[in-house]
Amino acid sequence: MRSITARGLALFLCVASLGAAQGPNNSGALRRSSPTEIPIASKEPHPSQKAPYQVGTASWYGEQFDGKETASGQAFDMYDLTAAHPTLPLGTYVKVTNLRNRKAVVVRINDRGPVVEGRIIDLSYGAAEALGFEHRGLQKVRIDVVKNQTVASLRPVAQLP
Repeated sequence: MRSITARGLALFLCVASLGAAQGPNNSGALRRSSPTEIPIASKEPHPSQKAPYQVGTASWYGEQFDGKETASGQAFDMYDLTAAHPTLPLGTYVKVTNLRNRKAVVVRINDRGPVVEGRIIDLSYGAAEALGFEHRGLQKVRIDVVKNQTVASLRPVAQLP
């Protein structure tokens, strides 16, 4: 019986030594870090990634301002696909995507606004209607600046996948 125990012990030590031969213990690398320890990535998007310009709350304006002069000097037409933005250059085209229903439309920035804090864009009634939130008043959207040469292909309202 003594030889069986010695053989078993020898076998156990042989197997245990194989596991130890794998190298240093990396158990520290397997620990999960808390979210506050995760390094913050660069705010610059990778060239292959298309990051949104802005995400936030959109509102719309309509009949009360119809016919009045916008910051661009044009008369506001509540049915045109236009918008007010506080900083984008007038004449800039942006694709606005309704994050609730995934509808998107391209609008031209022709005015300054919104004047209410916490909103990122003020759309014409026509744009809000195209995005499907004319009855809600406010909607979370994503804004992407569009290059002028692609405006013609994006102008119609599109349902995103």
